[in-house]
Amino acid sequence: MLPEQWKKITDICDRLSKVTYENLTKIIRLESTGSSTAAQRLDDSFQNDVDAWMGGGTCFSMTWHLYQVFMDMGLSPRLVMGHKRKERNIHCALILPDADSGESVSLEARSADRVHGSYRLLRSLQDDTLSSNSYLFDPGYLVFDPLPIPMPAPLGPGAAFFPLVPNSVKLVRPGMDSMELWTGGAGAPMKLRFEYPVAGVSVEEFKLHWNESFYREMMTYPVLNRLDREHGVQYYYQKGNLVTRDANGSRIEKIEESERVETLSRIFDLKPELIERALRILQK
Repeated sequence: MLPEQWKKITDICDRLSKVTYENLTKIIRLESTGSSTAAQRLDDSFQNDVDAWMGGGTCFSMTWHLYQVFMDMGLSPRLVMGHKRKERNIHCALILPDADSGESVSLEARSADRVHGSYRLLRSLQDDTLSSNSYLFDPGYLVFDPLPIPMPAPLGPGAAFFPLVPNSVKLVRPGMDSMELWTGGAGAPMKLRFEYPVAGVSVEEFKLHWNESFYREMMTYPVLNRLDREHGVQYYYQKGNLVTRDANGSRIEKIEESERVETLSRIFDLKPELIERALRILQK
């Protein structure tokens, strides 16, 4: 990867990290159109303009946005689906092969590091080199750093650990065909989150799974997720409970209904009228 390309990629990821993960606009789009296909096309990520997004995005809209940007850059991103236990195709991410695999541009030791209250990407120009020339991008799981994908043993280490804050990430390659995403934080044990078949899926199949996501159980209640990268804090709201996670651990608080709109608007940077509209739809 050329340095100027990598600079553009990391700038894009930083910009996307300021978008709130939320399903409220998704709920509104589905109710407005009555069709998942029409609702999907109403998603402003289809037009590739983050500034025009209604409020935030789910894993599908964030991943699709990155896919379009990378394609426009002349790169070859690969759409991959995530499985969780018996649930298939419930998550998505991107794999980006390094087109300049013949060059040893030592940007391989890329992990997030907190310096003076902010993050920077470690771009080590030391002796370390990767055993892989591909990177995972998983903005839908609030991983906004490109993660070098390890090769499976005996071709490589089989796993790679990234000390991100507040959630550390580990990528595991049990074999050439698959990859696992594990996360953990503040001394908590690492948990397996998703398994990705690395071969990826076509655009048509990706959009099919996107359509199906409009009818999953999680669309029956608000789900909001935001990462404050500068301060290393994650906010997660689901079914009336707000989880705040930082380097010291997690705490849960119940948000009373009378305070819900104001609190969610402030923490997740969403317009109050958007929250109120989605909640009215869910109450029907």
